[in-house]
Amino acid sequence: MTRLPIDDALPELLAALERDGQAVLMAPPGAGKTTRVPLAMLDRVPGRIVMLEPRRLAARAAATRMAATLGERVGDTVGFRIRGEAKVSKATRIEVVTEGILTRMIQSDPELPGVSAVIFDEFHERSLNADLGLALALEIRGALRDDLVLVAMSATLDAQPVADLMGAPVVVSEGRSFPVETRWLDRPLGPRARLETETAALVERAAAETEGSILVFLPGEGEIRRVQSMLEGRLNCPVLPLYGALPPARQAEALEPGDGRRVVLATAIAETSLTIPDIRIVVDAGRARRARFDPGSGMSRLVTERVTRAEAAQRAGRAGRVAPGIAYRLWTRGEEGALAAFPDPEIASADLAPLALELAQWGSAELPFLTPPPAPALAEARALLRDLGALDRMGTITAHGRRLAALPLHPRLGHMLEVAGVQAAPLAALMGERDPLRGAGSDLALRLAAIAGRRDLTAAPDMGALARIREEAKRLGRQRPPGPDLSPGAMAALAYPDRIGLRRPGDDPRWLLSGGRGARMEPQDPQAGARLIVATDLSDDVPEARIRLAARVEEAELRAHFAERIEEVAFCEWSRREGRVVARQQERLGAIALTDRIWRDAPEEEVARAMIDGVRQLGLRPSPAAERFRARVRLVREGSADLPDMSDEALLASLEDWLLPYLGGVRSAGDWKGFDLLGPWRAMLDWGQTQALDREAPPGFTTPLGRQVPIDYGGAQPEVALRLQEVFGVTRHPTVGGTPLKMTLLSPAGRPVQVTDDLPGFWASSYSDVRKDMRGRYPRHPWPEDPTEAAPTLRAKPRGT
Repeated sequence: MTRLPIDDALPELLAALERDGQAVLMAPPGAGKTTRVPLAMLDRVPGRIVMLEPRRLAARAAATRMAATLGERVGDTVGFRIRGEAKVSKATRIEVVTEGILTRMIQSDPELPGVSAVIFDEFHERSLNADLGLALALEIRGALRDDLVLVAMSATLDAQPVADLMGAPVVVSEGRSFPVETRWLDRPLGPRARLETETAALVERAAAETEGSILVFLPGEGEIRRVQSMLEGRLNCPVLPLYGALPPARQAEALEPGDGRRVVLATAIAETSLTIPDIRIVVDAGRARRARFDPGSGMSRLVTERVTRAEAAQRAGRAGRVAPGIAYRLWTRGEEGALAAFPDPEIASADLAPLALELAQWGSAELPFLTPPPAPALAEARALLRDLGALDRMGTITAHGRRLAALPLHPRLGHMLEVAGVQAAPLAALMGERDPLRGAGSDLALRLAAIAGRRDLTAAPDMGALARIREEAKRLGRQRPPGPDLSPGAMAALAYPDRIGLRRPGDDPRWLLSGGRGARMEPQDPQAGARLIVATDLSDDVPEARIRLAARVEEAELRAHFAERIEEVAFCEWSRREGRVVARQQERLGAIALTDRIWRDAPEEEVARAMIDGVRQLGLRPSPAAERFRARVRLVREGSADLPDMSDEALLASLEDWLLPYLGGVRSAGDWKGFDLLGPWRAMLDWGQTQALDREAPPGFTTPLGRQVPIDYGGAQPEVALRLQEVFGVTRHPTVGGTPLKMTLLSPAGRPVQVTDDLPGFWASSYSDVRKDMRGRYPRHPWPEDPTEAAPTLRAKPRGT
């Protein structure tokens, strides 16, 4: 057996497992950890060894390689289990599984009977299932199985956080590699450049400049097929694809050693999990597919993103496994600095509905995650699961939820399949795949017709996508009982209860969705006039999403299948658009109203409470008398009197306390405009406060003639305006609350002639000048030389005197 770099680290690893029962193994790609570590552990543990691989292709290839090392068939000592395929037997000691299978094993029996060790391969990829699997395994080891051996294997240098989480030692394999020369583009690709065309050109350049086999990294199957088509006939060597959906025999062509040069077009599967023999040259297109939560579909989708620097380094390292190599990159050296250092863990950005369901089934959310799931995303996921009936109101998993957790489907699609039966299998398969009829409008029924084999379609279907959908539909429909007779729209509503849309009034095709979001459709779409739809795919546009895929649904279907969700609601609310309180009675399905009528006998208290919101929008509109009252309160309150705060901020914050009892009959902006706030504001003061207010800041000034003149409290000090003759004889300046009363003295014609807050000083100084001026203008009015000795008056002298 050929010696591999990992062999030097195996004694230390086995000693750590003997001593601590767990370890983190750090080994670069190509060191041999995937195939050598499980085999080395066979004689050290009594039971089965379960090894997790993030991809089906890697799981099958690892099992095949280990079985060949032992000289056995797959399914003897070494076997694998992936979705839809298993090769294991009673003799199997090493099971290579994809990550979700471990979760199912743990949920079925947390003690993992017969399993002695669990290995997490390529843990640095930080998939959601791997994070969950490790968290569950750590909890089991701490509570149920202290003998359970755990190994996390990583190809990155950042192994310490994983070791800290596990409380495990780090074992390092130095690996073996030859120098790799990096070659970048001379200039960035233009905005119109096509990834496949540029990659094919770079492969041709690499083939012309170098010798040896070439490994080309592309994001997915579609790009691989297109580049393969471009290269065939232009290179003097085989061009082989390698991706997860490829039949095993075709995968073996790329994985087995060959004669002479060849070009392997691979997805990111070739970064770390697989070692492809004889590779000397790497061409990196600089793109990777990652699972990201897609708000449009309501589930995780694979999206194409730029690679990170860590991924680019791992890809380049594949060129230096057997000899010095060269890595070509489809970007410039200057662009490299803008790449992220590492990919984000999937748990930080993925759809968390499947995780939330697993946590509910486990019975605890307090698991030891390396990266805790974001709380807002987890709360949103649990709300969806409650809508699907998978969780009850307390967040506990239901019997229906346990059935959904056992299905290899997103909870949305699992719920639809459970309720609708076998007829929903094509729709479930369709929703999990890319649209096979792009550009054919939004109608889901057309897609289902294409899946069923209908040929008279205006748009040319993607035959590859259709084939995958049909195969998946067969798998999902196996042993699935028939369900009720449902339209595509009714089935889609089961999966998307938050996407049932009611058309808004108007010519534009716009809908309000039951989850509260707005959505629109292209006016020329055949479904643009539908009253009720279910939107299964939306853009993430703001403020309204664009509907990409949808199905019509009838109200009768919604009433038949969502009767328990339809609520009768009576409410009063302030309409900002109409400027009034509206009282309605509705039958609601989420945020949409299937029926809507006026609530004619709405209680006055409900109307008044709704009007409070209107007041907050319209603002306080005090009359002059109310504003004078508030100014009096403010003046006395500043003197530390026990009076309420009547600032706008305080009043608006406490409207329910002081205004609500007075709003009877007020239900519009017009009514509010005529409402006088003086009464409610007076009622805010008790008898003692009112007495203190009248004493310290009376509403008016009593003149020597006994006349009440309103005091204006709106300025810096209280102020009155009155005729000069009315204060003859006043020798002491009046005060209010200890503050001199500002007096505007008026002429007989009502024009100001003097402003003073020292009336005795005015009499003694400038009054004589005012007297000289006023006597000529108003000779019939008294202008005594000594106003302090004169009697106050408002009368003029009789004519002729």
